[in-house]
Amino acid sequence: MVSADDVQRVFLQAVLSRGVLSENLAKILWARSVEVVKAADKDVNVQHTGSDASWDDFVAKVNKALDALDLGFRLVQDELTGKKMYVLANLKDDEVAQLATDYTAGEIAFFKAVVEQIMLAPREAYSVSSLAALREVSQVKPSMSKSQAEDVLASLVANGWLLKSRRGRYSLSVRTQLELQPYLKHTYPDDILECTICQEMVTKGIACHTPNCKVRVHTCCFTQTRKHRSSCPACSVDWPRNAGKPLLPVGEDAARDGDDQRRRVRHATAQSDDSDEDEDMDASQEQSQPKRSQRTRKRKDVRVEVDQDEGLKDEGDDDDDGDDSPKKNQLSRRGSKK
Repeated sequence: MVSADDVQRVFLQAVLSRGVLSENLAKILWARSVEVVKAADKDVNVQHTGSDASWDDFVAKVNKALDALDLGFRLVQDELTGKKMYVLANLKDDEVAQLATDYTAGEIAFFKAVVEQIMLAPREAYSVSSLAALREVSQVKPSMSKSQAEDVLASLVANGWLLKSRRGRYSLSVRTQLELQPYLKHTYPDDILECTICQEMVTKGIACHTPNCKVRVHTCCFTQTRKHRSSCPACSVDWPRNAGKPLLPVGEDAARDGDDQRRRVRHATAQSDDSDEDEDMDASQEQSQPKRSQRTRKRKDVRVEVDQDEGLKDEGDDDDDGDDSPKKNQLSRRGSKK
């Protein structure tokens, strides 16, 4: 028997086939879902006014239905355009969720290795060339061939986990930033940038050109802020009207030739603030020096760049330049959590 709840079911079926969609498309799918249900039973009582309040109420019902599955239909902002996007995201971060995927353990390890190169990219480029991404195959066990790695990368792009630019560089997608945000913040706490305006993660945007100024903003946030503010919110230096020079790029535009010739590796090393001998300092020495804070052992992330013996072409020589679409014959895969 047809009921009003069938609208949610039809809508989610449409969303599942896309993963990431704009707010405008989501509302269109909502209207189409209502039409499908009414076509099945014209007497069914379905409220659809098209208003923002009606949409918000529908999204709340969808999320309530998804709670039991630890999924959520979440609103995010596209870093480049500022458009509102909806993502069907996994909200549970545990081993069970990580295993609930069509990707193998080796493919997941390869994905994490590529993400690490993206997060550790120099000059806040947050991107990696195709050749550098494929180089990460050597770090994966069990071993994976280059052709297999290319298929995995194409699948990750097709399923919305990575973005591939016309230059052939890979970067983090909206979906990855949303679903893997806890993992990214825990693993790369010193490499996460937040927009000064919206407080969300920045991997594509601009930086204030004043030395040592920490302001980083999305381009769309800059455009909105510049309408009523002409200076940096932190150092008060005058900003240009448009998001160009002298402002510095954050993201792919910050990448330079040769950046990917070195593989970046993060090692965690335990360090102590003081030696054991310092802890035996007598009372007279303590009185002659400023009081020191309680000694704690902490883990410090150290970034190490490792030279590669093999040569690496520049992105401009990559045969994949200009290829934005995934391979057509790639089997569709969808993971709840990577």
